[in-house]
Order: sequence, then structure tokens, then C-alpha cells
Amino acid sequence: MPTPFITIRIDDMSKIVDSIYNIRLLDDLARKNTSIHRLHPVSKLLTTIVYLIMLVSFNRYEISGLLPFVFYPMVLILLAELPVMPIFKRLLMVEPMIIGIGILNPLFDPRGWITFASIMTKSGLTVTVCLVLVSTTGLDKIAQALRALKVPSIFVLQLLLTFGYISVLIEELARMVRAYALRAPQQKGVRLKDCGSFAGQLLLRTLDRAQRVYDSMRLRGFNGEYHSYGKSNITWRDILYLIAWSLFFITARMYDIPALLGLMFEGVSN
Repeated sequence: MPTPFITIRIDDMSKIVDSIYNIRLLDDLARKNTSIHRLHPVSKLLTTIVYLIMLVSFNRYEISGLLPFVFYPMVLILLAELPVMPIFKRLLMVEPMIIGIGILNPLFDPRGWITFASIMTKSGLTVTVCLVLVSTTGLDKIAQALRALKVPSIFVLQLLLTFGYISVLIEELARMVRAYALRAPQQKGVRLKDCGSFAGQLLLRTLDRAQRVYDSMRLRGFNGEYHSYGKSNITWRDILYLIAWSLFFITARMYDIPALLGLMFEGVSN
């Protein structure tokens, strides 16, 4: 009886390579030079924080009041010239988890479908605006903004190093799958009996490479503190961006803008 295979197939090699590309895509988009990209990272981060606070403060039965909050990520995507499909695909990746959280609401709440739609809308907007922030700022500049806001260095470093380790893990997985394919060209995947050693070797290789990266950082003077060398001065444009959008978010939270517009048009038509 042939030995079974696990789901890592040799034909999936391109998917692993695509995963490496997809992880780095948002940082690549952050290198563009648009009016949104040139804004100070602190201004964009604070604006996003205000957006999220106002968004999640809506009650669970609110839907129409959430509609004005779609405006912010749409404007940023247009002004920053971001491709829509990569952001949409990443949004779809978290949708199953969001659906799992809210799908039982109709069973316990008479207005459960309304709360489910509210959860879906809030979650989708939250993920989208965070993706837009990374795509227009970059992880390094977000870390710079966090340090400027006095976030402890240990948390900032944990964020950066975790992201870096994920990239290292996927790159090492791609190399190991390629090496396995060269040693067993007739096989369609990794044999089940090799799974333990394969996973162990993957962990050891990524830890070894991470140690080499850390040693290189130490040789370049790394002492556990995150230092940024980006733009440091906030201009009037950055302040205006933060104030204008914050006022819009607060206004959209205090007043049901879609309902007010509906009443206005109804009055005009009559």
C-alpha cells in the first residue's frame, strides 16, 4: 500500500512563492510617491485610530450610520493609486472568521440579521482601513509613528520581528519543498512518514536563519532599541489631514448622515 502524502504538493510551489510576494506586496505599495504616501506616518496612524474608535462605538443594530465610513478608505485608495484586488483578496481571507463570529446571532436575537450585517460591515471596514494604512505607510514607518507616540520599544520590535520571521518561514518552506522535489521527482508531495522531520527541519532552519539575521543586526549596532530615520517634522498638511478627517468621523458618529440626506431630498422633491 503506498504511503499517503500530506497536502504540500510539488505543484503548490508557485503558491508558496506567491505567498512570499503577497506578504511583501503591501510594503512595496508603501514605496509609491503620492500625496497620501507623503503624509507623516503619525498623522495617518492617529487618523486611523480615530476612525476605528468612532466606527466600533456604534451600537450593534446600526447599519445606515456606518455608510459614511466607507468614504474614507475609498478616497485613500483612489488618491494613493492602490490596486483594489489585492486589498479585496486580503479582506476575503478574514471574512470566514467574521462570518463564524456573527452567523449565530439570528438564533439568539430577534434582530439577529441586523446585528450580523452590522458586524460584517464594521469588521470589513476595520480590516480595509488597516490594510490601506499599511499600503500607504509601510510597516517601518508605522513603527516609527508608534515610537513617536511613546509606545514601548519592546512592542514595536515584537511587531517588526514577527512580520520578518513570517517571511523567513515561508522562504525556508519554499527552499525545502524545492529540495524535496529534486530528491524525489516522481512523488506528488511530501510523504506522511517524512512530515515530522520535514517540520522539525523547517523550524530549525528558520531559527538558524533568524539567529544569523539577529547577529547581523548586532554587528550593525543594534542594542534592543528601535531607531527610525524617516521624516520627523509634522507639517501643517499633516495636521490639517488629521483634523479634517477626525471632524468628519465625529460628525458621522453624532448624526445619521444618510438619514438626514434622505429627509433633505424628500423635502426638495415635495
